[in-house]
Amino acid sequence: MKRKLVAMTLAAVMGLSVAACGSSGDDKPANDGNKTEDNKDAGATNDENADAPDDAGDAEGDDGAASGDVANKDKPLVWFNRQPSNSSTGELDMSALTFNDKTYYVGFDANQGADLQGTMVKDYIEANIDKIDRNGDGVIGYVLAIGDIGHNDSIARTRGIRKALGTGVEKDGNINSDPIGTNTDGSASAVQDGTLEIGGKTYTVRELASQEMKNSAGATWDAATAGNAIGTWSSSFGEEIDIIASNNDGMGMSMFNAWSKDNNVPTFGYDANSDAVAAIAEGYGGTISQHADVQAYLTLRVLRNALDGVDIDTGIGTADEAGNVLSDDVFVYNEEQRSYYALNVAVTSENYQDFTDSTKIYEPVSKQLDAAKSPSKKVWLNIYNASDNFLSSTYQPLLQNYDDILNLEVEYIGGDGQTESNITNRLGNPGQYDAFAINMVKTDNAASYTALLNQ
Repeated sequence: MKRKLVAMTLAAVMGLSVAACGSSGDDKPANDGNKTEDNKDAGATNDENADAPDDAGDAEGDDGAASGDVANKDKPLVWFNRQPSNSSTGELDMSALTFNDKTYYVGFDANQGADLQGTMVKDYIEANIDKIDRNGDGVIGYVLAIGDIGHNDSIARTRGIRKALGTGVEKDGNINSDPIGTNTDGSASAVQDGTLEIGGKTYTVRELASQEMKNSAGATWDAATAGNAIGTWSSSFGEEIDIIASNNDGMGMSMFNAWSKDNNVPTFGYDANSDAVAAIAEGYGGTISQHADVQAYLTLRVLRNALDGVDIDTGIGTADEAGNVLSDDVFVYNEEQRSYYALNVAVTSENYQDFTDSTKIYEPVSKQLDAAKSPSKKVWLNIYNASDNFLSSTYQPLLQNYDDILNLEVEYIGGDGQTESNITNRLGNPGQYDAFAINMVKTDNAASYTALLNQ
């Protein structure tokens, strides 16, 4: 079996998740990204033919009914966007990642993307120094919107910004990712003042403020909270803010629309959501594409291969019969962690027009599978928060494009972003499904799902 193998440390994959994130995730009111034809809206159920038995992985004719003789604990499972891990230490939950021999994780290279975001911000400052220091005090002040202090994607992105700008302070062998509150005088202990030498002049770089964007109901990555935060910060020390950095585009765009667009303050996010990419033409500084098109494909392709009983690399690193294949420059596979990671790309004013449609499927893996060899199968898939901008507006529409190509009948469940039970309570009969794709609210909570599959 031909696989993409990379030597990654646990630290190098913190939170592939996401993101959230994915990315990675971004919270804002639900939109049409949650709605599709054929009753594929978030939370919709589809019980048609649920009782008709069938062998998962059988390549014979299939009416789409779930397997009646395969135990739930033995069915294919993909964790995606939030990698099972300890939210405090980042240590991977290998019991979840090896739940059975058909279990994998799909996310993106969090540290590579975090470093890319930090470098993008630093490069922008250096290229535009003549207009960055708005009040001419020699201090490049930035504020930072943190998505979720316990989410590894968020941690990595915070570290990436502080590393690139020289404001990071070591804690337990890594850059401290704690929010600092307000730090206009440079006295915070979790960060330090950095310096940049540009055009023969030394500039101080200071993190003026940062906070976790968590709303009163407990949902993190909250765009509305970020919009309120920039309102508070700008009214208190707005003339000192030269740059806005955000762990994702949902929060970044909220801050951009609330204040920074009108005040010509460049804002940098993550996820390459369509609205953020379009906003680059209006002064949004840039964003990072975590190749959601590749991630969404991998999420369902891994399940498809496991269901068909073929080499897991089929249609991924090795071309399938239809010609679908991914190249080395868009993903890597870590066999020890049973994890597929998409690679990231910086989106700036120089290339943003190539990323204007975030829901367009990736052309090299867009060819329809033969239904005779890959018959219809039922998949239960959840999105941790139906209001998450990235997942509902970008990731889920991509999944819904790929599910047809891969002959998968997917039931999409949208959570509330706050409690696992809001999702797990809707997996009352896992026997209806042939496979599962799970996006947890918290990375610590994989056992909430595997316990259901073990029953």
